[in-house]
Amino acid sequence: MFRSRSTKAGQADSPQVTAAEPKQPRDPQAPKGRPTPKRNEARGPRRPVAGPQSRKDAVKRQREARRAALAKQREALASGDERYLPARDKGPVRRLARDFVDSRFSVAEFFLPMAVIILVLSMLPSLQLKNISLLLWLVVILLIIVDSIGISVRLKKKIRERYPDENRRGAVAYALMRTLQMRRMRLPKPQVARGEKP
Repeated sequence: MFRSRSTKAGQADSPQVTAAEPKQPRDPQAPKGRPTPKRNEARGPRRPVAGPQSRKDAVKRQREARRAALAKQREALASGDERYLPARDKGPVRRLARDFVDSRFSVAEFFLPMAVIILVLSMLPSLQLKNISLLLWLVVILLIIVDSIGISVRLKKKIRERYPDENRRGAVAYALMRTLQMRRMRLPKPQVARGEKP
């Protein structure tokens, strides 16, 4: 009703019929001239799955990955490499605690040898030696307590000065547990010499 009567507009409105397009739409019931492709043909070739083919392979891969991670941790404990250390040993605060303990002598690190000597003394038949061994136990325990209090006070102060914004939770207990081990048996291995400032 509102169409322009010009020939140009009429030509633009009429659809162009090409050889590729049929003049009439295809009947949905009529055959399409080719078979329907199967689902796997339509999808294309399947990509290989990256994961393990069986449960046995998965367990084997997990075991190998765990072994590799543990080997890296052992190397890190020996060399002090921060990247592969266990979570309890990571961080600048824990490193400072380790270095603080390793740079000085502590009474607690000699606890095991002293305990063996005291035990031998207490097993001897002499009553006097048994009394001495009991007194030595008390002296050793008191020395360890006094030394541990001194270490914890100085270490807290040092951590507060150097790392005021870091999480300091558990660092003192970590250091005190390290003092109970003999120097050459400590893990991660000591990175500072005795007398050296951490």
